[in-house]
Amino acid sequence: MELVYTGKTKNVFKLEDGNYLLKFKDDVTGENGVFDPGANTVGLTIEGAGLAGLRLTDFFYSQLNAQGVPTHFIEANFEDATLKVRPATVFGKGLEVICRFKAVGSFLRRYGAYATEGQPLDAFVEVTLKDDDRLDPPISADALHMLGILTLEEYAILKERTIEISKFVAAELEKKGLTLYDIKLEFGRDANTGEILLIDEISGGNMRAYKGDTYIEPLELEKIMLAE
Repeated sequence: MELVYTGKTKNVFKLEDGNYLLKFKDDVTGENGVFDPGANTVGLTIEGAGLAGLRLTDFFYSQLNAQGVPTHFIEANFEDATLKVRPATVFGKGLEVICRFKAVGSFLRRYGAYATEGQPLDAFVEVTLKDDDRLDPPISADALHMLGILTLEEYAILKERTIEISKFVAAELEKKGLTLYDIKLEFGRDANTGEILLIDEISGGNMRAYKGDTYIEPLELEKIMLAE
């Protein structure tokens, strides 16, 4: 295997067959020791977080693949905490797509003059650039198009799939008595066909889930979701 990228929560290796392997870490994003899925720095290390994230990712991706949603997912290996995926290229230097069902986190920090904490949002989609130096700035569809990062047609697909996938995740959480407040997704283009794919993970590390008014930590979320 060839190490091609060292990330905050995962390392990426290229395999001899042309596919890639994501090695999950126990590091999670946050600030000052507090977990925050929207943060652009590693905030803390939680033992078992990597495997928990992989198990949930396998749970969600397996169902999405079965439903015909285009993803990069091939298979998971729980013993090695790795995820085998198809090759994909990112938009520009990488985008994060957030779908919000409740007003919390950075949305509330930006729009607190108009929004109240926990206020319902109608699957609001926002896109941010992966740019640590500039604190992952939000960007509009027009700006994405004008800067050559993606076309308006691709943005429409991105938004539609974000809402579809996020509502699916929310429905799965609801079965366990949980409410999804927001979720961060990533997309790329299939390296061979150019098709827009869901990439990266779907786990407690990139969403906020609540039971009533109580926030559910990533490891606890995995236990709840995968309990028989």
